[in-house]
Amino acid sequence: MSSQVLEHLEKLVRCQSPTSDLSACQAVTKLAAEIANEVLNAPAKIHEIENRPVFWWGDPNPEILLLTHLDTVWPKDSFTPIWEVKENRITGPGVFDMKAGFIQALYALRGVSGSVALIATTDEETGSRSSKKLIEDLSRNARAVLVFEASVDGAVKIGRKGSADFKVTVTGRAAHAGLEPEKGINASTEISQLVLAIAKMENPEFGTTVVPTTMTSGSTTNTVPALASVDVDVRSFKAAELTRISNSLNSLQPQNPEAKITVTGQINRPPLELTSTKSLFERAQKVNEQLGRPTLTGVSVGGVSDGNFAAAAGAPTLDGLGAIGGGAHARGEWVKADSIDSQITFLNALITDLIERP
Repeated sequence: MSSQVLEHLEKLVRCQSPTSDLSACQAVTKLAAEIANEVLNAPAKIHEIENRPVFWWGDPNPEILLLTHLDTVWPKDSFTPIWEVKENRITGPGVFDMKAGFIQALYALRGVSGSVALIATTDEETGSRSSKKLIEDLSRNARAVLVFEASVDGAVKIGRKGSADFKVTVTGRAAHAGLEPEKGINASTEISQLVLAIAKMENPEFGTTVVPTTMTSGSTTNTVPALASVDVDVRSFKAAELTRISNSLNSLQPQNPEAKITVTGQINRPPLELTSTKSLFERAQKVNEQLGRPTLTGVSVGGVSDGNFAAAAGAPTLDGLGAIGGGAHARGEWVKADSIDSQITFLNALITDLIERP
């Protein structure tokens, strides 16, 4: 790996940027723009959407869109050492997810001319609430969207589950648990029955998981609980499955007809389905083969990314084009140092191919 690439990656990692820290995200975006000017000899712009910074280099209406993000899951100074290169491993907060991906995308653009843009958002780790519309709008007009999330041991991501979050709340009626419990409507017993029914909504055929997670209930130990709730994490490779779960949750009925069930939440990210990635994956395989690299494989994963939004907007999309390494969101997050230059060469060839052969 060239010393300049390593230097720029170290600067970006040392500039810690947890999603929740707006000033930190502003600082890392400013630094990214400075690095882009050094690498590409052309300035990047910094846009603001709902007060959140977005890095933007290239065409305002690109045919080829490169998606990255600069925020991480790590609170400041929670990852130590903040930067370490040991043998063939580079470790640091966000180095794998996904600051190395951003640096690779930046260097892959050297010498490229055409309708292309590199976008780096700062709210991906918390759901891309402010940047979602921008991604969708740009993707509708793009011929190809390349997502620089981390790879899976070098394999690209050709499928991702969609996700949805719901909260199911039961409203009962309080009463004294010792004196007159029969006058109450126990929200705890109601929610316990619902949790079992909710868990059974899963469907392994489509990778549909329906997981009751955090629960709350009651107020004091001697009171019949009047309120209880459970959060539900839903994921699937099929959009129809997410809709099915939403409908099923909204159709839940209480055992006690006087209890009331309220469901809030929504589908957050639609799935990245194989039909959206097929054409770009095949093209990437050909480019990869021409370079004499090991066979490029594709995998489907349970996690979500901004690629889900791009595909749902109608753009051919390919994900997992970023770093080779491991440990996303884990203490041992790392990148394979000797893979970075090879990834940059491959990505430059792929972008060039997409531009020159529409």
